[in-house]
Parts: sequence; C-alpha cells; structure tokens
Amino acid sequence: MVKSSLLITTLLLTVSSAKEPSVLLQKNCLACHREQQIPSELIYRRYLMKYSTHNNIKKQLLSYLKAPSPKTSIMPKQFFLKFPQKKALDLNETILKESIEAYLDYFDVRERLKLQETNITLTN
Repeated sequence: MVKSSLLITTLLLTVSSAKEPSVLLQKNCLACHREQQIPSELIYRRYLMKYSTHNNIKKQLLSYLKAPSPKTSIMPKQFFLKFPQKKALDLNETILKESIEAYLDYFDVRERLKLQETNITLTN
C-alpha cells in the first residue's frame, strides 16, 4: 500500500512538474536565449535576488527591454564578454508586458516550493 501511494505521488509530481513554456515566451524570449546559450534561469535568479518582488522585477525587465544597455543590465560586465548585448525588442508594450509576465511565471521559484511542499505532505 505504501509503495503504491509513493509511486502514484511520484508520477503525479513528475507530470505536474513538467511545466512547458507558453508559445509567447518561447517565441519572444527563450528561442534566442537557447540559440545563444544565454542562461535564462540565472538571469531570473539575479533579478529575484536584487529586486525580490514580482512587480519590481517586472518594472526593471520592462525598462531594460525597452532600452537595453550594459549600464541598465543586472548582469556583470564580464557577462557581455561571453554573450551579445541585447537589442531593443520590436514588440508593442502590451506583448512585451505579456512576455515578461510569462517569463516570470515560467521561472517562478514559488511554484517549485509549492511542488516540494506538496511532495513532503503527500509522502508523510
């Protein structure tokens, strides 16, 4: 009985943890990041450590994506020796905001914490 409940829990968590990026996020952000091997999760973590709230991160990302420059970037100068400087996106503000929201939702650590919390609760 215990083995079967652990197996079911593991399967449910595996299925629910396989979060796929939205089409908007894939098209406007992740396609270039993956092609240029830019670590999206690392960038998200840096924003999270510096700005801490969803709204603050969103404001800073929007500001940076409208007029990208090393001075306004959260990444250190050495980052730009390895990766190209971001060019301004040719997106209207609504799509840009939706893309940022999708980016933040996709990399949101709170969702991962909820998943781990659920795992602890279900296996006890």
